[in-house]
This record gives sequence, C-alpha cells and structure tokens, in this order.
Amino acid sequence: MKIALFDYGAGNLHSLGKAIEATDANVTITSSWDEALGLDGLVLPGVGAFGHAARALPADITSIRARLLAGYPCLGICLGMQLLFDASEESDGRGIGLIPGRVRLLAASVVPHMGWNDIETAADPVFEGIQELVAYYANSYVCEPEDSASAIAWSTYEGRRFVAGARAANTWGLQFHPEKSSTAGRRIIANFVRRVRELPSERQASRETGR
Repeated sequence: MKIALFDYGAGNLHSLGKAIEATDANVTITSSWDEALGLDGLVLPGVGAFGHAARALPADITSIRARLLAGYPCLGICLGMQLLFDASEESDGRGIGLIPGRVRLLAASVVPHMGWNDIETAADPVFEGIQELVAYYANSYVCEPEDSASAIAWSTYEGRRFVAGARAANTWGLQFHPEKSSTAGRRIIANFVRRVRELPSERQASRETGR
C-alpha cells in the first residue's frame, strides 16, 4: 500500500507522514502529480497559503479533477481541503474545483482559529468507530460548498457554524488536523487508509458483476 503525500512546499509533512506510516502504509513524498496519481492514494497536507499551494497545481487541472471524480482516493487536510474547492479569498490562484464552492475568511474576532474544538459528524466511513470527535484546528479560512450535501462534518467557533469536512466520490476534505488530534485523529487516518485498501477489491467485484 503506497500513499502519496504531496509536497507543494507548504505542508506539514513530517508528523502527517508518521501518522500515515503508523497504519502500515508506505509514504512517498512527491511534488510530481504523475507520480502521486500513480500510487494507491493521495494525501494533500495542511499548513501554508492557498496561493502558494495552488501554484503547485498543473496549468491544466482537468486530469486531476477527472481522476478524483472517477474514485481515486484522496484526503485533503486543512489547506489540502481548501485546494479541493474552486478558489479562496486568501489569494489568487485556482483550486482543483472538485467540490464547487469558495474558501472565505473565518468571520470571528480572533483569527486564526487555534486549538481544540468539538466536531459534529455525519455517518461516513472516515469517521467509523469514533463516538465523539474533538480535533485540533489551526485555520483562518473555511470552506463554503455550493451544495450542502457534500458536507460531512461541522464545527462552531465564536457562535458561527462552519463546514469542518466535505466529501466527493472517494475524496475527503477535513478542515482540522487529524494528525494532531490524538486517538480519534489517528483513527480517521487509519479509516482513510483502510478505504484505500478496500477500493481495488471493490473495483474488481464491480468488473466481475458487469460481465
């Protein structure tokens, strides 16, 4: 099992790589999209500015978006989640546009939002086995999907409820940092890796059923 951890020059690679390796998956840190999309799954790390990370995307992002829509598994964390959207108020640059919507400045008197926060979760495989989720945040911006059905988690900060997680196909975006969120966060990463492992057998079963 090989997981690509994409390096766009702004990510928190060390702790996230260790958390993924704890699931017995092999981690390949790469800045090549061809290499990343050729492995079993992809993780887009957090920490950094949207514009800087967006410049690491190829000029033509349609192939990345098509690959994700087709079911290639991906986990976007914090900034990595924001890159799944169309654009951000933070800076110029286009995101992948997998989840239609924009990234906006968090409406709060204290920004960035730093520290632990409760998270409401919808039923989704990435949250399997987690009864109550409290996770660590370090963000100034939040994602606003055009279709609320894509949201799978929410948090409230200074009285404002915002989307903490979203999903499209087999791509998950999480605004918080599971690699810094103790046992529950490690379970989320393990759930994602397990999902990556399950997908090849599901694709094979689908092909056999269609014969």
